[in-house]
Amino acid sequence: MSTAVVPRFRAEDVLDQLHGGLIMLDAGLHILLWNAWVARHSRVPADQALDARFEHVFDERVSPALLRAIDNTLGYGLPAVLSSALHRAPLPLYPDHGAASAAGALAAPARMVQSVVLTPLDSPEGERLCLIQISDASNSVRREKMLQSHSDVLKRQVGTDGLTGIHNRRHFDEHYAQTLQRVGKTGGTLSLFMVDVDFFKQYNDHYGHGPGDQVLKRVAAALQGQLQRPGDLLARYGGEEFILLMEGLSHRQAAEVAEALRETVYALAEPHAKSLVAHRVTISVGVCTRAVQEGMDGRLLMSAADAALYRAKLGGRNKVVATD
Repeated sequence: MSTAVVPRFRAEDVLDQLHGGLIMLDAGLHILLWNAWVARHSRVPADQALDARFEHVFDERVSPALLRAIDNTLGYGLPAVLSSALHRAPLPLYPDHGAASAAGALAAPARMVQSVVLTPLDSPEGERLCLIQISDASNSVRREKMLQSHSDVLKRQVGTDGLTGIHNRRHFDEHYAQTLQRVGKTGGTLSLFMVDVDFFKQYNDHYGHGPGDQVLKRVAAALQGQLQRPGDLLARYGGEEFILLMEGLSHRQAAEVAEALRETVYALAEPHAKSLVAHRVTISVGVCTRAVQEGMDGRLLMSAADAALYRAKLGGRNKVVATD
């Protein structure tokens, strides 16, 4: 004699304890299932939602993209996924009822970030149904933002000189290659400045490497302070060597900028007892300005600027030499 098995739980109880939303719609968009998670986060109790039409149960707007996806699932049996990246909040659901109500007194509460999956199902009578599964994607979005923030920090660190805080040679080389390609297509001029701290080895030998590092930081800050345009880029290119790239300058304007760089470092009045040109820290600057042609070899501009710097140093240092 067989003994009937008594269920130890009800399916409804299981559905109501899920940490995610479940909604079932029939072909007429009437609600057949509305679990406790959806009731809690929508502020619409199940007894009010069941048998109501889906688009009428909410006081707020439902995403048109979600309604189109539901139509496709019911009409053509197509499953669909609405990711939080493209559809952040297709339904008026809120993370916490109490917090949302309290915040509502001052400002409209923010909807929960959601991921939504639509699945076509067939009822025993052969009617097409649509199961809507909703999950709270807020934590995933926060993790993505945190990872992106960490990635941005790492990128800055990779492209930043650890001593001076300005860009480093790696970043400059990448920026230079991209700028050459862009300006070569659009047309325009590039000015490349090579800057060298005069008699820096003698400074280190006399004052020590610690004070020498501090001087490099102050020189870098002074040079950076002369840049006024977002596209201007300064980098530390070697031990005591800096490099600067600027667009759209004439030969005369580039020479004036170079002179302003020299003067701003001279004005720091950093003592340098072993300098053979002045009893303060000075720089020499070589700059080359040229119209950029598509496919131009960037090494030519850099070599010309480096040669100009060599002539400035050969001419006594604390000088500017501009060429084209």
